[in-house]
Amino acid sequence: MDTKSRESQYILHTYKRLPIEIDHADGVYIYAKDGKRYLDYLGGIAVNALGYNNSRVKAAIMEQVNRYMHVSNLFYMDVQSELAETLCKLSGYSKLFLSNSGTEAIEGAIKLARKWGSSRGKSGLLALSNSFHGRTMGALSLTDKPKYRNGFEPFLPEVGHVEFNNVEDLRSKVDSHTAAVFVEFLQGEGGVNLVTEEFAQEIFRLKRKHDFLVVADEIQSGIYRTGKLFAFEHYGVRPDIVTMAKPIGGGLPLGGILADAGVEDVLGYGAHGTTFGGNPVACAAGLATLRELVQKKSGEHVTELGAYLREKLQGLAGKYPGFIKDVRGLGLMVGVECATECAEIVTKLLDKGILANCTNGNVIRLLPPLIIEEEHVDAFVAKFEETIRDYAKPSAV
Repeated sequence: MDTKSRESQYILHTYKRLPIEIDHADGVYIYAKDGKRYLDYLGGIAVNALGYNNSRVKAAIMEQVNRYMHVSNLFYMDVQSELAETLCKLSGYSKLFLSNSGTEAIEGAIKLARKWGSSRGKSGLLALSNSFHGRTMGALSLTDKPKYRNGFEPFLPEVGHVEFNNVEDLRSKVDSHTAAVFVEFLQGEGGVNLVTEEFAQEIFRLKRKHDFLVVADEIQSGIYRTGKLFAFEHYGVRPDIVTMAKPIGGGLPLGGILADAGVEDVLGYGAHGTTFGGNPVACAAGLATLRELVQKKSGEHVTELGAYLREKLQGLAGKYPGFIKDVRGLGLMVGVECATECAEIVTKLLDKGILANCTNGNVIRLLPPLIIEEEHVDAFVAKFEETIRDYAKPSAV
């Protein structure tokens, strides 16, 4: 029985698989068993910051595997505390809790916010429309996308949603009962949408007035994806709690919650925990990844390459104005909004050796490894233009 037949027979069908059976991957390319090479503009959905087969990350993993792979969080682990120290020093936050994934980080942040609010008479939670925070029941309560929520009701009580970038709606829903507002400063699954400066500043003005926590969901946008360590840094604000995952495990399952000084002691012994969170092998991979990103000055590289990518795409938008409605994003988290559903476009890109992703119906989401160079941008843009010629004629201007 081949791989596809076994998958069909034995795995719950919750994923629409791409028609590729992967053999190996290296750098910014994935190689299929049929010998075809694909330029990766999906990056494991923002996981593979250093691309594939990074020697430093592999060496760190093997060194830790040879020491021990799991002992439980009842023990002190040097590699875990080193990762925590690195993240806290890079971010300026006080403490770190390590989980297995992004959705678990959100669940922990919900508990942290509710626990903080319990002594203050605050239990209300707010998130933004079109948001995506994960698929477990707490994270799903915050998520505002019907295709993920339908049929899973009822959700957590006292959870509401504010219309994205609507300052008046924000003012009308935040009050003295609010414990926390959860914010993706750059929405990923929602279509690569940026919070406006006005909306971001109003959240923090209301925070000062009503005394609630701000939780930044940086699961997709964090760890230099936007050119800064976290997307919220582009706004000059400081959330109380930051959730992260995806790239911090260097390709292995790992998530985290950064807590500022005001909330670092809210969860005492036994109030929260995890069996596998902070796994030492994942921490070793994450520590090597962070050190490599810092050493390579990845923030500067991402800022430069992201500007180059958006410039090239804006050029196509000018050439095909009836088809490309918008190009937006920060760093190497870029969305191309099309005038039509884009699933077919992504399929045609795949046929041309490009891996990309369609989100929110008509937005092509680009999340390449942070190590791409101009040649990889040029290759993508050329193939993208070849593809959209099937849908739109160039402008006569």
